[in-house]
Formats: sequence, C-alpha cells, structure tokens
Amino acid sequence: MSIANVKEHFRRVGREQDILEFATSSATVEMAAATIGVIPARIAKTLSFRGTDESAILVVAAGDAKVDNKKFRESFGLKARMLSPEEVLEQTGHEIGGVCPFGLARDLEVYLDVSMKRFTTLFPACGSTNSAIELNCDELAVYSGAKDWVDVCKGWNEPLETGEGSAH
Repeated sequence: MSIANVKEHFRRVGREQDILEFATSSATVEMAAATIGVIPARIAKTLSFRGTDESAILVVAAGDAKVDNKKFRESFGLKARMLSPEEVLEQTGHEIGGVCPFGLARDLEVYLDVSMKRFTTLFPACGSTNSAIELNCDELAVYSGAKDWVDVCKGWNEPLETGEGSAH
C-alpha cells in the first residue's frame, strides 16, 4: 500500500504524525486545494516523465504550473513525455492522484521546479488520493532527496504580494 510506504518514509524522520488524511478526495490539484483550504498553486504536484533509461524523472511543481516543453528539453536533454498511469504506478509505487516523491518503489531522480519557491509552505500528496503533508521548500528538498531545483514550467503566477493566499 502506497501511503504505508510514505508513512514509513516520514516515520524515519519523525514526521509521520504530520501526514494529513482526508475524508474527501485530494486526487487533483483543485480537489486537494478545496479539501485543504488553500489556493491551488500551493498544491505541490508530482509529474512523472520518461528518463533516458528505464527510470522515470519526477518533477515536483506548483499546482498552477504547466511543463514548458522547450525548458524541459533544455534542462534534461529529453522531450517531455509523461508516463502512462500503469508506468507511474510501476515506477513510483503510487497511483495517479497520490503520486509524490516520498516512499518510492524505485530510486528515481527527483527535481523541484522553481514555481514552488514563492510559497512558505506547500502540500504534496502522500501516496494516496486523500492525503498530503505541509512542507516548506527546504523540507521538500530534503525529504524527497531532490537532485536540484529546475525551471521547467510556465503559466504560473509570479510571487504573491499578499503572501500565501487561501481558497476563501
């Protein structure tokens, strides 16, 4: 079970109790934002792409960001090709809607997109379609084992002048 792997991952760093589980689905950015009560941009979505070999590349980005194919190719030297739901499950151990960079089935390269740096905290999923954890960017980098920060997205808003914002 995917969330069990994520709980074990966070148990090792003393943060298992910080995983939030919801009665409603948080499977999409919009659903997660509504469930948690934050703006969609603060949902840290994990996108799965084909790598150069058998392993996927994971990019964690703000909920309002879209992958820019040109920037992706410049950063990784590859065309941005998303994995199928079956490949995502095989590579990450997580089903679509709960994909996160924690408790992975394989040792995958994780990159964090700069679109998230405008927020004090974000909410990535935790391996199920009804879970999340609130982390700051430094924690997200450490707990995900991210290789680096990248700039591979477009369409996201510049830093918010009013701070974090909320869904209300």
